[in-house]
Amino acid sequence: MDFNALYHANFKLLDDAVADWSTLVKHLEDLKKDAEDDLHQAAGKADWAGVNAQVSREFIGKTAGEFGDAHTQATSIHNILRDTRDELKKYHQQLTDAVSRGQGKKLTVTDTGKGGFTVTGNTRPDWGSDPSGNTSATSQKDVDDLRDEIQGILGKATESDNSAKDVLVALVDQSTMGFSDAGYKDRDTAAAALKEADELAKLAKKDTSELSVEDFDKINDGLKKYANDPLFAERFATDLGPQKTLEFWTGISDPHSGNYELGQKRLDQFDDLQRNLGLTLAHATQSDSAAMTEWKRTMVDIGDQPLHGDRGGPMGFQVMSNLMRTGDYDDQFLKDYGTELMATERKLTGNGGHENTMWRLTGVSSWLNRIGDDSGTDPLTGYLKGLSNSPDAATDFFNEQYVSKDDPDNPFERDTDGNGKKGKVSLSNFQYLFEERNWPKETDTHGDDLFTGQNNLALALEAATTGHPAGELPTADTPPHSADQAKLMRALVDSVSDDPGRVKDRSYMSDSLGQIGAEYLPDIHRAMADGPTVRDGKSGWNLLYPLAGTDAGLDHSAVTRFLVTVSQNPEGYAALSVGEKAYTASLMDYHLNPGLPADQRYPHDAHDTITSISRKSGEFSGLLAQGRQEAVLGPANEKDSDYDYAVSQKKNFISGFVGTGVGVGTSFIASPAVGAGVGGAAGTVTSMVLEAYYKDDSGQYRSEKGQDTATRWETIKDSTTNINYKAAHEAAKAHHADYADQIDTWVSEGTATGFNDANTDIHAMAKDMDTEIPD
Repeated sequence: MDFNALYHANFKLLDDAVADWSTLVKHLEDLKKDAEDDLHQAAGKADWAGVNAQVSREFIGKTAGEFGDAHTQATSIHNILRDTRDELKKYHQQLTDAVSRGQGKKLTVTDTGKGGFTVTGNTRPDWGSDPSGNTSATSQKDVDDLRDEIQGILGKATESDNSAKDVLVALVDQSTMGFSDAGYKDRDTAAAALKEADELAKLAKKDTSELSVEDFDKINDGLKKYANDPLFAERFATDLGPQKTLEFWTGISDPHSGNYELGQKRLDQFDDLQRNLGLTLAHATQSDSAAMTEWKRTMVDIGDQPLHGDRGGPMGFQVMSNLMRTGDYDDQFLKDYGTELMATERKLTGNGGHENTMWRLTGVSSWLNRIGDDSGTDPLTGYLKGLSNSPDAATDFFNEQYVSKDDPDNPFERDTDGNGKKGKVSLSNFQYLFEERNWPKETDTHGDDLFTGQNNLALALEAATTGHPAGELPTADTPPHSADQAKLMRALVDSVSDDPGRVKDRSYMSDSLGQIGAEYLPDIHRAMADGPTVRDGKSGWNLLYPLAGTDAGLDHSAVTRFLVTVSQNPEGYAALSVGEKAYTASLMDYHLNPGLPADQRYPHDAHDTITSISRKSGEFSGLLAQGRQEAVLGPANEKDSDYDYAVSQKKNFISGFVGTGVGVGTSFIASPAVGAGVGGAAGTVTSMVLEAYYKDDSGQYRSEKGQDTATRWETIKDSTTNINYKAAHEAAKAHHADYADQIDTWVSEGTATGFNDANTDIHAMAKDMDTEIPD
């Protein structure tokens, strides 16, 4: 800090800046509230359709969020400027007081003109004495003390000024477009985060064989404390650098690293460090700073390189992918990373023609994963888990081409037109991973096969098709399905239909596939209404099953196989069954509302409406019943109690929240006249129907074990009919309908016909697949 600048400081401009930022914060707070209350919530309740449903509502939601981020960033800047201004005023006063005291002691402080200063006093030989012989108040010690005091004040002022500059620059660099959501209550908090990042990165750069237990604890505790701090995350990652990041985690996790003390004393905390490091790096990648942009580019570039160069070691992809298992990484980074990862997969497998032996666990492989049982040698396992937290990146990745049919080295041939002749085919990343990849085999400590990679594939597909992280429920802000999501959903259903073994042999994927199906119920019901007439709008079925976003354009027979296959797993069955009950109730509530605008109304009377809804509900439930029966009575030998338990777990998962998360999804259009927005929670009708279903489902099949399928079929049909009674009656009561005494007849008629439809579907499926249906 310049002596003259601080001594003669005029704080008016800084005072004005702090005042202006304070005013801006207040204005942005009002704008934030207006954007949320008047813009965002209104958009959530609006009746969007077509492109508006896919683009406008999402855009409005993000725009409203930008006002919130702008308020957060402005608040942080105001707090930093305020704290710095107050500190500099304090140091200015301290400096003024020090100079004044020196003048009282005949000491002169002089500006040297180069930012420095000197302290001088009386230099005569009799300096220090007066004519009477008394000792003067000045001495060489006074000169030194004043010099040191002033230097200390300037040092603290310099630190205050520099830390403010560092924090402000880091804050602004977080986002090149829009605003950062990094919030800090004061300057010192932000400055402490940067300081801690520098210190921990310095420790992590050490040779891991030399890291002490104390070093490990400090790094682990620091990452845990600051993992979600954006300034800390960016500074730590860029200080450490891509290469050192990979070396650090490999050196810690790999038993061949040679740090036996950490392996003995901190092995049980390696998983925590992996989570904390992954969360930190994920947060860091959200930064748009020049240093972080270079970090991301370099990390992708070194992905296919051995960690230790000519001395070998795991590839960069193998190490980094394991750090992607936690956190929400930047979408563009994940896309770039995935593109190069699959290019390396092609190179090491002959375009997918054989197993990737380089990514198979061997006796000399590095152990790179500490979260779960798998070793982490296959980088796709960790990468797919990362995609499951980043829906947009997952959608793009799966739709990206893996190999072209025009590639002379393409090993994949299929009969695509049914003429018995095979030809080269292009495959997407989805098709390669779901249908063709020879996954490296691995077992746990008990010798049982591990399928972590394939399970993570299912989780990533859940995110890619639904638009929200896997394992979570959609919210009112989750956009309706895009064209790319719908395209992937169609590819998934068609793939399962072409070869149900892709799911039957990997039933652990069914919980995700069931949730996917539950969020595409409008698309599925349109397909079961025999699509083309629905999609051209001639039948009115398009109004019976309203849809926001893009229709997946599913095929009826493919949907049949998909539902029967996925429901052979208890978790898959539970997701689809609970979703269907919620969807049926929501449709009844929606269509029996007399306030529904004429252009949204199914063009038939209440009789036809209730019968039609009940019919497709019956067909859907019949297909699920077939899947459940095949699992319980067939080779899979599932237990009915497992299905009961799965349904109860689904109830616990949604915890009373109905609507978007249990089947209606964000693709269901609810009119403002109905009182709920697109993707909004369904009303009390759905809640009451689900409660009735949970009660009815519990134990209903246990007494049927060992009985023939016909008896079980009738039991399931009766149960579905009762639930449909409940849905129609509750909807009619909610809307004061005057035909309640006719509802039971209409529901019975529709549900029975629907089960007959399901029976027809099942026999057609068996004929196509050349299998037999058990009597």
